[in-house]
Parts: sequence; C-alpha cells; structure tokens
Amino acid sequence: MFRALVLDKVDDKFGLDLKDLTDDDLPEADVLVDVEYSTVNYKDALAVTDSSPVVRMWPMVPGIDLAGRVAESDRNDVPVGTPVVVNGWGLGETWWGGHAQRARVRGEWTVPVPEVFDTAQAMAIGTAGYTAMLCVLALEDHDVGPDSGPVLVTGASGGVGGVAVSLLAGLGYEVHASTGRPDGVDYLRALGAAEVIDRAELSEPSKRPLAAARWAGAVDAVGSHTLANVLAATSPGGCVVACGLAQGMDLSTSVAPFILRGVTLRGVDSVTIPRPHRLMTWERLATDLDTDLLASMTNTVSLEEVPGVSGELLAGRVRGRLVVDVNR
Repeated sequence: MFRALVLDKVDDKFGLDLKDLTDDDLPEADVLVDVEYSTVNYKDALAVTDSSPVVRMWPMVPGIDLAGRVAESDRNDVPVGTPVVVNGWGLGETWWGGHAQRARVRGEWTVPVPEVFDTAQAMAIGTAGYTAMLCVLALEDHDVGPDSGPVLVTGASGGVGGVAVSLLAGLGYEVHASTGRPDGVDYLRALGAAEVIDRAELSEPSKRPLAAARWAGAVDAVGSHTLANVLAATSPGGCVVACGLAQGMDLSTSVAPFILRGVTLRGVDSVTIPRPHRLMTWERLATDLDTDLLASMTNTVSLEEVPGVSGELLAGRVRGRLVVDVNR
C-alpha cells in the first residue's frame, strides 16, 4: 500500500482525497518508481483546485513532475536503484503523476538525476527550473548573451522566474526582474537581479505599438498584456521567450516589434522535449545553477498540505518553489 492524492470528477462534481492505493491501481508501464519528492507548480495548483481543465482523464493523481528511485524496471537502460526525475509527458494530466509514493512511468520519460543533485534538489528545480533553463538556452540560441544588454524576467518571484533570474545572473547577464510582491525586492536582488521593477509598469494594456527599447531579451512567464508590453520594449534583434500564462492566455499586440525591430518571439514547451535534449538541459542545470540560491527559494510541504498551498499559489502568495515530500 502507498498514499496518493487522487482527484476525481463524477457528474461534474469534483472531489479530492488522500487515498491508500496498491501497485495494481497504477497505469501499466515499464518502470516503477519509489517517489521521494514532487512539486506544486502553477499547473498543479490549477488541477488540484479544479480551476482550469488541466486534467483530461479521471480519476487522476496530480503532480506534473517527480523524483525518486527505480524500484522495478523492464529496461536495461533504466536499472533498479537509479535516482530519476520525470517531468512533462502528460503527468498529472493524462497520466498519473507525482503526488504519490509510487508511480509507474515509461522508461524513455526518465532522466537520471545528475550526481551533483539529490532527489529533493531535483524537485526544487522541477518543471519550473527545467523550463527556466530551456528559456536561457533559447536566448543563447538567439545569440542574446551577457554583452547584448539587460534581459528581463517577468513573474520573477515565481518558480520559473526565480530560477531564471539566478541562472542568468550567474552567467553574467544584467537581469531586470518584474514582480508584484512588495517583499520581492530584497529576495530578487539576493538571487542576482540588478534592477527590480513593479509589474504594474507592464501589466496594463498599451495603445502604443512600440515603446522605448529597454531589453535585449526577456523570459516571460506571465503572458497577456505583460508579454505585449515586453515585446514593444525589446531592442532591435532581441528575443522574448514565452513560457507561461499567469496573467492570461491572450496576446493583444501588433506586428511592429517584429517588422520594425526584428524582434523574435519564441515559445518554450517543456512537456514533450525529446530525451537527448532533456539530458543536455539537466547537464547545464548541474553546471550553471547555484544550489545555495536554489535552497533559498524553496519550501517543502507534505501531501496533506498540497490543496491548501495550491490555493495560496494561485492567489500569488507563494514565492519561489514548493517541493512535496511525499513521505512526510
């Protein structure tokens, strides 16, 4: 027997329970993992509170990522005892996820936890930190480097934003961080932000197709009016990497940044990235991420606490990363 958080919906009535399950309840796959840690991401919070149609089959164990040790395996390339991390691939949406003490997954979804991290640190990174690294790689691919000029991170007090600030600052970028949290200034400066701006500067609709050029690049975890304003204020030849929708899915902008300044809008999808690229991304995290800074932005909760902290996250009252110790 093992414990799991289970979501269900019957006749449009949503339910959430902490249940005792057996391995027979798990979906069929070739790798069984003794889960040690998971996380609460924005998407998890939406699922657990039934605030958005994240879950596409019922019942569902939420948790879009997990880390633990392989308990059983039918694959030679994923041996028993290996510490692994799994994120994306429909976990918590179409496949039972990480808010449980056991999980069965497909071997090709697993990535060995880099030796410099333990499984708790792997989940302190989680989908959010992994996404942040993908965003940094996207800026590098576009030749936006530390000498290109300041780069902006929106939603900087959140999980993706905080790791992005830390990574970019550690690589030598001049990082400007946007936040709506009054207590965020000292926190973001400690992560490496050179300048902290109030999100209100960017969150309202603008009637101007272009603004004064301020940033060579940006990592946007917010979307909507914020993303439109960031595009309008990006320097010629710059790149804005979009990875979130905390403000909204809409994007009301003009073609002006693209045809008058040659700005690139690049999307990042962390869910279905092929395994070789995942391995490379985790290798970069192992070399580029300051684990002391990671610890400073991480809080740990139990499975029982997930519903409560999910509501707090959606209300904007959670800073940094939320790790779930499933055995606590």
